[in-house]
Amino acid sequence: MYIPQIQFSLWADFIERDFIDTGLKRLVEQGVVNGATSNPAIFKNAILTSPAYQMQLETLQNHTPKAKYEALAITDIQKAADALRPLFDQSDDGYVSIEVDPYLCDDAVGTIEEGRRLFRTIERPNVMIKVPATDAGYVAMETLVSEGIPVNATLIFSKAQALACANSFARGLEKGSVQVDTVISIFVSRLDRAIDATLEAKGVQPALAGVYNAAAIYEAVESLELPRCRALFASTGVKGGGLRPSYYVDALLAAHSVNTAPIETIEAFVAHGDTEAKLPLDAERIEAHFDAVAEAGVDIEAVCAQLMDEGLEAFKTAFAEILAELE
Repeated sequence: MYIPQIQFSLWADFIERDFIDTGLKRLVEQGVVNGATSNPAIFKNAILTSPAYQMQLETLQNHTPKAKYEALAITDIQKAADALRPLFDQSDDGYVSIEVDPYLCDDAVGTIEEGRRLFRTIERPNVMIKVPATDAGYVAMETLVSEGIPVNATLIFSKAQALACANSFARGLEKGSVQVDTVISIFVSRLDRAIDATLEAKGVQPALAGVYNAAAIYEAVESLELPRCRALFASTGVKGGGLRPSYYVDALLAAHSVNTAPIETIEAFVAHGDTEAKLPLDAERIEAHFDAVAEAGVDIEAVCAQLMDEGLEAFKTAFAEILAELE
């Protein structure tokens, strides 16, 4: 755990075979990261640009594209899980996440079956199955948790989504015979990138809505006191805008939370050594900002719904591009 005094964890939002053998192990040994996350876009970049996969691909020539993808991804997840296992055995997170096929986002039965199959095939206890926060996803989350499978609920932009995930986890825990760890992944910077230009044009301070929205969701999750469930801040890398590289990690440093970030963001955060919690934020301050956002003509609920749709489509596109290249 990066800051054990407040139970704050840093996870690497990156998976690539050579990195697992070198960079990930180094960051674990240095006590910087204690977990890792992946998604279809991350695997697309890794598989289609790194030569580290060619040898295994040569052994998979008679497989379907999806079977090839899964073989490559599962190998990476197993290697990452093994690198993180000493942390897991010490109850210091040690999880790595793998996402179900994004085309199953509206198929509860399909998501459950794939989540079970991936967890059993990977055969590591420190693996979280990532499930998008859709209506079908909520059903799948409940079932997977009830079966003792750790779940990372992903693509969360609104408090309503986060609470639906938490309720699914709670029902799953009630049904199951074992307690499992879960995280609720709140996407941050995408909200700012979607609305900042509009806000600046209307004189409203940019680069705050993402932080304030995430802070409010964090408070809602924490207030539930759901066993072994934490808020995880995702999409915390900076893309343009003149912000410092670690801006979103700095601003959302919070007790009993996780921040998963690109490696360069993690390095920038660690370099300045900040360890003071920034959350919770004053609720009136958050409300006042969103009043100004509304006055600027931004419907924040509509924007969050659009970002969810765009996130699903982006993961589907990345997944389709991987399969097309592996044809």
